Amino acid sequence: MSKAFVIRYEMGPETAEENQKLIENTFAELAQTCPEGLSYAAFRLGDGVTFVHVGVMPEGINPLMESAAFQEFQRAFGERAASGPIASDAVLVGSYGFVR
Repeated sequence: MSKAFVIRYEMGPETAEENQKLIENTFAELAQTCPEGLSYAAFRLGDGVTFVHVGVMPEGINPLMESAAFQEFQRAFGERAASGPIASDAVLVGSYGFVR
């Protein structure tokens, strides 16, 4: 069984680039470690400060917590963010080429 999630938040204009770099570092590490069962994407919206993370992972296991780069992304998140994250569980209704 898998668990899907969606997280949305805003950064301040002065911290959005740093946030993007931290996200890119996380994806670079994931590309090297290839955690099993994880499908994950992050988007920066057109306003330049809003980010949306969408993912699917095994129920009861969070492979992101094993990532040093993700832990660095989370460190001082509250100091970078203009608004707290809005996290929601989600149910995959359909996808094409997104979740394999």
